[in-house]
Amino acid sequence: MELEVRHLRALCAIADTGSVRKAARQLGMTQPSLTTQLHRIEKALGGQLFFREPTGSRPTPLGHSVLCRARPIVAEMRALVEDIASVSVREEGTRLRIGSTNSPAVAGWLRRLRARLPETDTTIRTDVSANALLHMVAMGQLDAAFVHEVEGAPLRVPDGLVERELLAREPQFIALAESHPAAGRTVVRVADLATDQWMVDPTVDGEWAGLRRIWSAAGINPRVVHGDYLTAVDLVIAGEVVTPCQPTARSRPGMAIRPLHCDPLAVRLFMACRADGPPAASADELFADLTAAYTEIAWASEAYHDWLVRHGGVLAPGH
Repeated sequence: MELEVRHLRALCAIADTGSVRKAARQLGMTQPSLTTQLHRIEKALGGQLFFREPTGSRPTPLGHSVLCRARPIVAEMRALVEDIASVSVREEGTRLRIGSTNSPAVAGWLRRLRARLPETDTTIRTDVSANALLHMVAMGQLDAAFVHEVEGAPLRVPDGLVERELLAREPQFIALAESHPAAGRTVVRVADLATDQWMVDPTVDGEWAGLRRIWSAAGINPRVVHGDYLTAVDLVIAGEVVTPCQPTARSRPGMAIRPLHCDPLAVRLFMACRADGPPAASADELFADLTAAYTEIAWASEAYHDWLVRHGGVLAPGH
């Protein structure tokens, strides 16, 4: 097997993310495919490159040696690709590449950016991993990213990035079936859901740690099923699971979205870009459009609207 740049890029991604699973997502591959590729690379080099641990993947001494040689090659190839892309952009027009963790505000953000920059090729990359998106901004693969940081689980923000905080503390709500006994209440206590099965997406950075913290504080140890929040709706409506959700999440027939008592689970929302700013628009313009999109979707959400009114309308237009 002859090593190619894509193989070196895969090794760097595993080292940077600390996980084959996260590296596969960043590279646009499936985890089994990347695992197979890693085994082939290790066989070709004649040794193990990463220690496989419960918390992720850590380079072996041989892995460190290979990475020291691989990183400059990958960086040079990336610089070459970016230089070619820059020439293409100058000839064909400007580009704007934004990223986001899943948020209902993204559609409104894109709509405003395209209205503001009609001659710009604006693209979106979504990912459940905020750390992966921040890494892509730092590496020049994205111009800006809108991410959330689970309270108590800080993200690894690369050096050289500038943060613009949209909201210091966005409360996370709970989605449950309309037939659930707690759905009739204005606010739900975590302890009221002790006997329910919770659906959790372990690939969301910080989510698992945040939920364990609030379960511990409430003195409960619920049953847990791992899954994708985007596919949880049917299970919630069927009464099989309850699941945390964004306050801006859109409810569906048969589903209720309620705040949690005292808002024990929250995230910080911010936009990150490189210090030199996006090429197509100023960071101020990007952030202004993001703020407007988020404010619009927040007030359009019935559950979040009621919560905001009770808490003094923090996101009221003009604030």
